[in-house]
Amino acid sequence: MSNSFLNDGILLLSMPGPSRDPSYYIHDGNTVLLVENTLFKVHRSVLTKDKSAFETMFQLPGETDSARSESSMTVAQEGESDDNPIKLQGDTADEFRALMWALYSLPHELTIAMTAEADCTQLANLVRITHKYQFRNIMTWALSALHHYYARPGALDDILTATPSSSITAGGLPTASSSHPPTLIQLTELAALCERADLLECTLVRWKRLIGEGRDLVLAIVIGERFTLRPILGLAYHALMLRGKAAWDAEPSLTRAQRVRLLAGYYALSKLWDVLPSQPPPLTHSARCTSQQRCAKAWGALWRTVLETGTQVMPGLAREDVLGKIMLAESMMKALVEREIPSQGFLDGMPHCRESALVATTVRMREIKESLADYFSVDF
Repeated sequence: MSNSFLNDGILLLSMPGPSRDPSYYIHDGNTVLLVENTLFKVHRSVLTKDKSAFETMFQLPGETDSARSESSMTVAQEGESDDNPIKLQGDTADEFRALMWALYSLPHELTIAMTAEADCTQLANLVRITHKYQFRNIMTWALSALHHYYARPGALDDILTATPSSSITAGGLPTASSSHPPTLIQLTELAALCERADLLECTLVRWKRLIGEGRDLVLAIVIGERFTLRPILGLAYHALMLRGKAAWDAEPSLTRAQRVRLLAGYYALSKLWDVLPSQPPPLTHSARCTSQQRCAKAWGALWRTVLETGTQVMPGLAREDVLGKIMLAESMMKALVEREIPSQGFLDGMPHCRESALVATTVRMREIKESLADYFSVDF
């Protein structure tokens, strides 16, 4: 028993105590906060800027006046000393340091955030903590800076999709690896949870490229489902579906529900292909069209021929790859209309509606692409 107490005491003595932050332990500050194992001493008036949550926090009633007066001789109030700091839970020192940078920096020091030399790690940390503590104006500014940084050509080319230590949790903003540049997952979460459409669009472009390369499909599905990102969700499910069941079985992180959706998509898209050639999309006839009935008949024959010819041109396309087939059909229709390939008489019956045929094909392709996620639903 005595050895156990002795060992515990030695362990406590060997554990380093909190250290003062070299930049934001301000000696004339009036509030001490502990974040992780770092002490910050700052001005309470600065923390309450922008109608932040700290303003409400500092207004919360504490001890009664009598209790406070009885204890004031022996115990410092929370936040008045290093020995009794306000403890912030769930934040990192890097995140709080980023907040202090935004609150204390001079204007010329902040302008660098809108240049290519901006610290994207610092900006991501700033977005996380301002979102949590409701510094709304600062958060908006930080999101604009983050978008400006990643909207540059090639800025997302080398971004990691995820880090080995990061994970997708059930809720909240990501806090993993706050000392490293944000991953694509973390950047997408920041944009989605802060409802920043322009930054989110930047991340979706990168996700689509990864999906087109067949990379990180399961991660795209998970993040797509979590934030209802339909533009990548359908594409990711479609790409993984085309790999076949053996590939699904090789993905241990796929849930049972996701595997069911893959099967649902396979059958729904196979059924769609069975009827698609016989269902040409609506055609808007030209004002010069002299016989809409004859034109509509020619359009139906052209639609079927283009779809079926595509499967002959690329026999490797799977039956359920409706997206690939309709995209190929659009390319063939464009080549026919622009006379890049001989029409072999297929356009003779609709001499004034050729461009309308291309438009109708493009619209149908976009409809299928945009509704792709719906096919991977058990309710479809």
